[in-house]
Amino acid sequence: MDAIVEAALKKWPNVPHCYGWLALDARGDWYMRDDRIQAAGPFPRIKGSRIDHEKLREFIDRNYASDDAGAWFFQNGPQRVYVQLEAAPWVWRIQRGDAPEVTSHTGRAAAASEAFVDEAGRVFLATDIGLGLVHTLDMEAAAEAIESGVWKAREAPFAALVKRFGYRLEPKPDAEPTLPR
Repeated sequence: MDAIVEAALKKWPNVPHCYGWLALDARGDWYMRDDRIQAAGPFPRIKGSRIDHEKLREFIDRNYASDDAGAWFFQNGPQRVYVQLEAAPWVWRIQRGDAPEVTSHTGRAAAASEAFVDEAGRVFLATDIGLGLVHTLDMEAAAEAIESGVWKAREAPFAALVKRFGYRLEPKPDAEPTLPR
């Protein structure tokens, strides 16, 4: 977490949390969802405005974390902005090789330990930093790793993955957790 964010948390510890205004889609893109967009429909059917500003994306990436209840958030100074997830808290990019390199949408390296295929044919990887969805552009690399035996894929329903790995697709204030993981 950025030092400036930690300082803001100490200075203003009781800022209310924000819900529904930030989302992460299955391709690792961040979306702003203002009141008008939220009223137009649920995420991901209505996504909102994709965040294209490089420095803002980098700030979100550096300050992205989860709480003890499996809700993911962006710590924006003193305010915690909870994230709606289309599929998983991480979106994996894969670099081909004998030992494929796995990197998250935030640029964080990860070591894959398990692979799963859900009922929609999406590939998820369990890693040392959590569960994530393989980016659509890297499905061929994932298939090569599975076919070569680097990763063994098992079938698993999407809902079972969410439950097993303990994350929340749409955090709500009714079960507001307090401690970062």
